[in-house]
Amino acid sequence: MPTRVHEFAWPDRVVVGTIGLPGARTFYLQVRAGTQIVTVALEKEQSALLAEKIDEILDQLITVEGNPFSVPTGTPVELVDNDQLEAVEEQFRTGAMSLGWDPTTAQIVLEAFPITDADADADADADANDEDGANETEMLLVRMPVGTARAFAKRTREIVGAGRPTCPLCGYPIDADGHICTLPEV
Repeated sequence: MPTRVHEFAWPDRVVVGTIGLPGARTFYLQVRAGTQIVTVALEKEQSALLAEKIDEILDQLITVEGNPFSVPTGTPVELVDNDQLEAVEEQFRTGAMSLGWDPTTAQIVLEAFPITDADADADADADANDEDGANETEMLLVRMPVGTARAFAKRTREIVGAGRPTCPLCGYPIDADGHICTLPEV
């Protein structure tokens, strides 16, 4: 079964954005190079962890003597991207992700794979669809320069943090129409 790779070596734009209201938002990772745009859905927790791990890698690289990869400590102003997502056409819902570093190009490497369905019925359908290529698997491969990666992590943290406020009593999100810990007693 062939794997279709959506590869972006030097993307013009790579961002996490959302559609919907806090509490009902869908998170998307969107990458664009020229006219090619790929959008994949991901969970809020995946988005938060992705930003955290990118910052960890960049912070570790800064400690290399002489900072040979010119890793910025903060987000370069010229790379700040606060624009909305472009036209969203979901390619797949992200399951597994991997994150790495390529010292030859000084880029963060992100791989996103679709959620796999281990259902036996899906396997039977896969055999039937394999003949016409309808069951092609896919993945997203993005290589981000260090400045772009720093800006990506900052924006992603802001997007994740823009959701519902957290209840100081229980730590769960507070909905717009109230919360069990803060609702007035009847």
